[in-house]
Amino acid sequence: MLDLGRTFLQSVERRPDGVAIVDGAVRLTWLQWSQQVGRLAHGLKAIGLNRGDMLLSVLQNRLEAATLHWACQFLGVVIVPLNWRAKPDEVDYCLQDSDAKFLVYEPIAADSVAQSQLARRVKRIAVQGAPGGDLLYESLLATGDHPSPEAHSDDLSIMLYTSGTTGKPKGVPRRQRTERISALAHVAQNQYGYDERTLGVMPLYHTMGVRSLLALALVDGRFICCPKFDPVQALSAIEHERVTHLYLVPTLYHDLIGHSRFQCMDISSVRKLGFAGAPMHDGLLLRLNQVFKPELFVNHYGSSEIYTFSINQDAVGKPGSAGRAGINSRLRVVPIDATSPDCIAGKGQEGQIIADLCGDESFEGYHNRPDANAKSLRDGWYFTGDTGYVDADGDLFVTGRVDDMILSGGENISPVDIESILSLHPSVDEVAVAGLRDERWGQRVVAFIKSRAEVDPEVLDAHCRSSDLVNFKRPREYVFVREIPKSPVGKILRRKLIAGEYEKV
Repeated sequence: MLDLGRTFLQSVERRPDGVAIVDGAVRLTWLQWSQQVGRLAHGLKAIGLNRGDMLLSVLQNRLEAATLHWACQFLGVVIVPLNWRAKPDEVDYCLQDSDAKFLVYEPIAADSVAQSQLARRVKRIAVQGAPGGDLLYESLLATGDHPSPEAHSDDLSIMLYTSGTTGKPKGVPRRQRTERISALAHVAQNQYGYDERTLGVMPLYHTMGVRSLLALALVDGRFICCPKFDPVQALSAIEHERVTHLYLVPTLYHDLIGHSRFQCMDISSVRKLGFAGAPMHDGLLLRLNQVFKPELFVNHYGSSEIYTFSINQDAVGKPGSAGRAGINSRLRVVPIDATSPDCIAGKGQEGQIIADLCGDESFEGYHNRPDANAKSLRDGWYFTGDTGYVDADGDLFVTGRVDDMILSGGENISPVDIESILSLHPSVDEVAVAGLRDERWGQRVVAFIKSRAEVDPEVLDAHCRSSDLVNFKRPREYVFVREIPKSPVGKILRRKLIAGEYEKV
């Protein structure tokens, strides 16, 4: 099987003069980018990075980050990308856990690197003149030419760290073959063609960002770097680069079409939409379909551990459905408290979603975390921690996280269904539902609303009553907030709502 280095060379050989990457005023063809990747690979090897070593990076989505990713693939070096907002203790933790001996960072992360105790013990490579570096990134580009693959498809490619919302982040090592197969599946399931163009806005420390980067190399495409999401800059890039598809989390779509400049920009080149990372509420789904009128609208459900769980290529035709297992996957739903993968839930019965670890996109276990492996990997299946059910047609619906389940009056209540119904009210901009402690009910259902127009709780309650939402799931309280707290990749942070970490209006 081809390794990732040879995969990159396919596009260089097929389309040497095609534009491969854009970062501001910098535009490189596949041939020009290949030369830069080759020089960086040569420089990294010269300073002592070898096949199997791990390299920590703290970078935004910029040319240097994408070039570093590919140089590591050629060398067989395992890239360990971190959120560029990482705090010093997070840098320390990941340096220690990964045993990385090199750290690449840019000015925006310089303070965290300077305050990290362990960063002082490794070689620090500074991008764009970031202070405190032992070496300048630019100095590594002094010599060399086109890269030569030194890795094999079975070598490790990357180690992503999970968000760590319920404990220490877990390292998810993935091999080059699983990364390539995942990218191939992404191309097929999103029906990408040659010369596709995408916004490189999903971070390269997240599986969605990595998938966009790799998929474009399979179709000789164009990756437009977006170091930090800004709706105006994103819309400008769509217009000027004639972006053909978007693959974003729902939050970014919301911010994109909600901006005052959206109506002024030419988005006609965008033919395909895809989303992942979090459920998309019905209201946003319908608004996106109306303004983009896409040929294809894909709901992709997956994770860092197993890139694709399921795919729904007609997200509007069956709102809320995550579809069916992807081309490299097998899925089941088991009762929430099940310990065996063979105890399968019935149609319509809510339970925990599990995936076959024999799938070609699967990881093999967490790095240095036997406790996490024991919890999540059982009898050849990955227990996702997500809740959902399969409907009468055989389609999967994801209802939330096991940890997000609200237990009220002895009933298990998932937030997602309630959020989708409330999102359809014209006065609701964003909504998140969580369970707050209640002496009588155990937990009470509370809806946190970011509104686009003034609205009374009684009106929202009447809206819920007029829907098909069963009575015990109706919110017992409405809280109006300035913002819904989210992670850097757009996931709702219900724990912050439960802890009272929000601003009322």
